[in-house]
Amino acid sequence: MSKEMKDKMVPRLRFPEFREAGEWEGVQLRELGQLVSGLTYTPDDVREDGLLVLRSSNIQNGVIVLDDCVYVTPEIKGANPTMPNDILICVRNGSKNLIGKNALIPKGLPRCTHGAFMTVFRSKSPQFVHQLFQTDSYYTQVSSDLGATINSINGSQFIKYKFFVPNPKEQQKIADCLSSLDDLITTQNQKLEALKTHKKGLMQQLFPAEGETVPRLRFSEFREAGEWSPYPLGEISRFSSGGTPSKEVAEYWGGSIPWISASSMYDTKINKSELNVTALAIGNGTRITKKGSLLILVRGSMLFNRVPIGIATVDVAFNQDVKALEVNASIFELFLLYQLISFESRIQINETGIGAGKIETDDLKNLVVFIPTKAEQQKIADCLSSLDDLITAQSQKLDALKIHKKGLMQQLFPNPNEIEE
Repeated sequence: MSKEMKDKMVPRLRFPEFREAGEWEGVQLRELGQLVSGLTYTPDDVREDGLLVLRSSNIQNGVIVLDDCVYVTPEIKGANPTMPNDILICVRNGSKNLIGKNALIPKGLPRCTHGAFMTVFRSKSPQFVHQLFQTDSYYTQVSSDLGATINSINGSQFIKYKFFVPNPKEQQKIADCLSSLDDLITTQNQKLEALKTHKKGLMQQLFPAEGETVPRLRFSEFREAGEWSPYPLGEISRFSSGGTPSKEVAEYWGGSIPWISASSMYDTKINKSELNVTALAIGNGTRITKKGSLLILVRGSMLFNRVPIGIATVDVAFNQDVKALEVNASIFELFLLYQLISFESRIQINETGIGAGKIETDDLKNLVVFIPTKAEQQKIADCLSSLDDLITAQSQKLDALKIHKKGLMQQLFPNPNEIEE
């Protein structure tokens, strides 16, 4: 072993029975297991069923999911079967952010292999190594390996990654502790996803299906209230376009007014942004829309995945990729917000020819929505808003667990940056 590999460390937090167990030892990843290469296949090899090929999309939130599956003929050559407790790793992807993401393969999967953009790390202590692959040290080494143009990890370099490890018994103790936290995080994430699925299904029932004028599910006091009235969106709301203030004028930036762009539209309730503008910027490149306005992203590559729609919970400014809708007083804003979200598939997305999508203003203005009495609007909005509050609470619990685990890992694993030169 080289002199560099003789560096030893101890973590800041240690289980009582290991406090006198000595320093952790620096090792290369090759000493903890081996890589198993992935399968190269062609469209002609793909089948409706057969041998499952695990890909990057099968790793979600740190666990293996089988929502998006590809199968190939079982007789294909070059397939290396995966095994329970193998660690599946994304080593090549169009998105640099996905390189290095990994998950432990559980028991009970159908017979499977993994694709050529993936690799498997097979270890005698897989639970501990899997936790090593969640550390800052791991992702720092991944990041330093990525080229400027090719988003990939070279296998021969990957197995040279350096980590500090204790004796096998201490490894197991750490793995058991962190794995129990992973189980809590997974359970919490499942609760969150179940709430989101419930909300999506409920929205499909609470708003009219395409070609209908009343919803399939109606609160009892409104079942005899008659049909909902159809209106083009442009008749019940006023549209505004935004803009970008000059980046060369410092006085326009750094104020207290959130400036909304695509990167700010991940939440339904919008009140913050990565960039803020000053009052001086209003009228000098951007404009302001009042609290309660609906915001719809109308341009950008994000539109091919979803149409971000939200409501401003404070006065905000916005850029040219966003439309603001100030709704008529006869319409309850939250009601219209939820209806537009449920009607997302009815909004036409056009390709711009540069890899981005665009929603034409006229198409949006001509989108037909359905309006009941304001009392029924309020009832529906209150129901869905209460579900949003539950989703937010569950999301906060999930974030708290992740923060707790991250902090615990920083204590349980030595920090290589603390090595004395």
